[in-house]
Amino acid sequence: MKKLFTTLSNIWKIQELKERIVYTLMILLVYRFVSHAVLPGVDATLLGDNTKSGILGLLDMFAGGSFSRVSILALGVMPYISASIVVQLLGIAVPSFQKMQKEGESGRKKLNQITRYLTVAITAVQAIGYVKTQVPAEAIIIDHTLFFVLATFVLSAGTLFVMWLGEKITDKGIGNGISLIIMVGIIARLPIALSQEVSSRVVGEGGGLIALVLEIVALFAVVMFTIMIVQGVRKVPVQYAKRIVGNRQFGGVRQYIPLKVNAAGVMPIIFAQALMFIPATLTGFFPSLQNTWLIQFSDYTSLAYSLTFAFLIIAFTFFYTAITVNPTQMSDDMKKNGGFIPGIKPGLSTSSFIDDVISKITFPGAIFLAIIAILPSIAVKFGIKSEFAHFYGGTSLLILVGVVLDTLQQIESYLLMRHYDGLMKTGRVTGRTGIPAASGSNAVI
Repeated sequence: MKKLFTTLSNIWKIQELKERIVYTLMILLVYRFVSHAVLPGVDATLLGDNTKSGILGLLDMFAGGSFSRVSILALGVMPYISASIVVQLLGIAVPSFQKMQKEGESGRKKLNQITRYLTVAITAVQAIGYVKTQVPAEAIIIDHTLFFVLATFVLSAGTLFVMWLGEKITDKGIGNGISLIIMVGIIARLPIALSQEVSSRVVGEGGGLIALVLEIVALFAVVMFTIMIVQGVRKVPVQYAKRIVGNRQFGGVRQYIPLKVNAAGVMPIIFAQALMFIPATLTGFFPSLQNTWLIQFSDYTSLAYSLTFAFLIIAFTFFYTAITVNPTQMSDDMKKNGGFIPGIKPGLSTSSFIDDVISKITFPGAIFLAIIAILPSIAVKFGIKSEFAHFYGGTSLLILVGVVLDTLQQIESYLLMRHYDGLMKTGRVTGRTGIPAASGSNAVI
């Protein structure tokens, strides 16, 4: 405990780090304050119970409740994330985008500019859909045509404002701005969810304090398990040839390639979740399908939903790892720098060896990721309230763990540069080395 307080005091002694932390907290406070501003022309008292479920509930969670409050920031950063994913996938499939990725800083700026323009287009489309389908007609107190035009522009401006706040945090604060904004939106739901869970356990016949303590212990164990998956790496040894240049020796040392157990990050869950919402969308548009087998996929706690969801996550984990991790490129780069894996011939043999290692560690990583994803449905089966059960796994928990580790890594780097002890007594916070959802410094999740 004494070391913890010493570390916190050391953080406050570094002027630049202190200013960055204060700046980040102020920007996040501004975001939370503005997120409670309701769209002009809407009477908040007439919204009633506007809670969302399914994919809309997921969007509402990422937006910190702004989606259901009909806030000016209702769309949050989701259009930006969608645009970032599209640009990233184009960078894998389109040669011109691949060329920009290899152009360094200039290419990164071009890709970021394309991402911004695409964000504006996606935001405009989503704003129109949101106004048409999610704003209760009885809550609109001005002319509906005027409200439709006004709300579309305001929602688009709100998303651009959130994106600007995120970029300001990345440039002048600590951590990744967009990721921190998403994390704050998720954490904002925790007090309400926790209070509901406490009330359900303590008041009435919910099991009392013992059941509540067991839930907290289980949540702690799940978080530790998630950290283990996010941090897990397989170190492949690489030996570099010794070179003598003048009177100095270069190379001749052994290093490691850290291959992550979960190289795909949170993306397989996002892709799988998008597909799992298709049956619910179809039954919503075509009521006649509600009496068919598709209705099973409207309940995320059902066995059919969980098994299908887990299978899709495993499949997408292999797919996303295959398109983002290139063993041939790694082998070529190693060969150019005079490096080799002990006992493995450079070139094709090295590429095949790395590919084999990635295949072996991806399978357990995919299984563990699928388990984390379906834990909320298992928690609901054990009597935990749905709102609180979302913190037991899924996209929200992976984002929380990843963002916290990433931010702690940056703080630790400041401490170590000033010759202070790091946050950990032994070892270092390694943070995330992947999970990009955009090109450049504004990569999220």
